[in-house]
Amino acid sequence: MAYKFVDNYREKGARKQLVEILRERGISDAKVLRAIGKVPRHFFFDETFWNQAYKDIAFPIGDGQTISQPYTVAYQTELLHIQKGDKVLEIGTGSGYQTCVLMELGANVYTIERQENLYARTIKVLPGMGYNANFFLGDGSKGIEAHAPYAKIIVTAGAPFVPEILLKQLKIGGILVIPVGDEKSQKMITVIRVSENEYDRIELDTFRFVPLVGDQAW
Repeated sequence: MAYKFVDNYREKGARKQLVEILRERGISDAKVLRAIGKVPRHFFFDETFWNQAYKDIAFPIGDGQTISQPYTVAYQTELLHIQKGDKVLEIGTGSGYQTCVLMELGANVYTIERQENLYARTIKVLPGMGYNANFFLGDGSKGIEAHAPYAKIIVTAGAPFVPEILLKQLKIGGILVIPVGDEKSQKMITVIRVSENEYDRIELDTFRFVPLVGDQAW
């Protein structure tokens, strides 16, 4: 895959249309919409498929993974309530699109991917786009304990349960957003760490993610 970073008026116009679609679907956080409007999603596609980049759909990126649907990215991001400077752990780098949206919001992102091919791609592509996250290769279901605690944790794959090890890596007042369910569909769950041993859990809408794989998942 050749990485040609060309962002012209056509792509910028398509992003504006995408933002309007997301607004119509209920995404209301202006900062999240602005971030979606800035990240050139077509950079994550082979040039042959650039015409698919600004449709509100998921798209295959290889290794059985997909680049998430923009609505899903915006939905999860909105739930995180990112503040500039937040240390955010992202479980499942995938294409890196969600990573870029988080960084546009001013987050300090630690992102982990278990698929070596995807990891190798993102550590080349994202810095070339100007997004210098902290990249890790490994089992994301266990988080990255060495750099905890995190203000926010986002899981971009469907888990069978909320891993206790991730909850313990949240700071007090921190937010975890994770899809939980079976391999066909999951409920989006928000968990807020209220104190050392207390958590508030909110169950939201139904989504379908690729499975979270690891010691603390499938």
